[in-house]
Amino acid sequence: MTAPVVAGYDGSPESLAATEWAAREARRRACPLDLLQAWPWPHQDVVGSEETYRNALDGLERRAQELRALAGDGPVTSAIVPTDPAEALEAVGKSAALLVLGSRGLGAVRGFLVGSVSQEVLRRADCPVVLVRAEAEESEGPVLVGLDLTHPMDDVLAFAFDAAARRRAPLRVVHVWSPPVSSQYTALQAVGGLGELASVDRARFAEQVTPWQERHPEVSVTADLIQGSRSVDLVDAAAGARLLVVGRRVRRTLLGAHLGPVAHAAIHHVRCPVALVPHG
Repeated sequence: MTAPVVAGYDGSPESLAATEWAAREARRRACPLDLLQAWPWPHQDVVGSEETYRNALDGLERRAQELRALAGDGPVTSAIVPTDPAEALEAVGKSAALLVLGSRGLGAVRGFLVGSVSQEVLRRADCPVVLVRAEAEESEGPVLVGLDLTHPMDDVLAFAFDAAARRRAPLRVVHVWSPPVSSQYTALQAVGGLGELASVDRARFAEQVTPWQERHPEVSVTADLIQGSRSVDLVDAAAGARLLVVGRRVRRTLLGAHLGPVAHAAIHHVRCPVALVPHG
């Protein structure tokens, strides 16, 4: 069976935006759409708990009905699970094609609020996770993917090229690089070494991107190598994009899984939907 697109739902404006985006994505992929509401319900003997549960079920089913036409021919299912939301979403992510979550805006200066549940799922999910902004209009711009040349990123590029192909959109591939620390930077300038450094990056860039261009000749690709700050310049580059795709390295520490600075900046400051794709 085709893996589903799974969207988290809790009735909030951000979950309405997330489920609508997920329905459109399920239609593009011709796959099932699953709506999941997770809530660690109180014990049955708590007054009003049964009525609250029934109201939540009714609201979830209404949302599923609203999305059936938008989701295309694939089935649309909904379920409430009585467990911790982050744990529930992480569990379904093991068999999902994609998880879709919502976030709400805090204003142009402060960026976007990403709740604790979403942050846990973004850090730990086995499948790609897309974060959708409440009340953000969908752009007709390119799909943008941020490329890190220090690690293999086939999973990230595969997702980005597939997303662009399904949307019949151009793909912009961006790698932001920084010169070495100050003393080395001065020495390299004196001997003309920065040009050589950039040429090495260009070769690595082509080595990663070219095979995917050959697999997706229908996708129009623009490639950019930008000197600057990866977090700042990738956020700036995403202005006008319809989707930003960034990698999330699968790495564990004594403190648990965590997001790198680029992914952190993207989920808090990029206006368009952001896809975090786990890679080796």
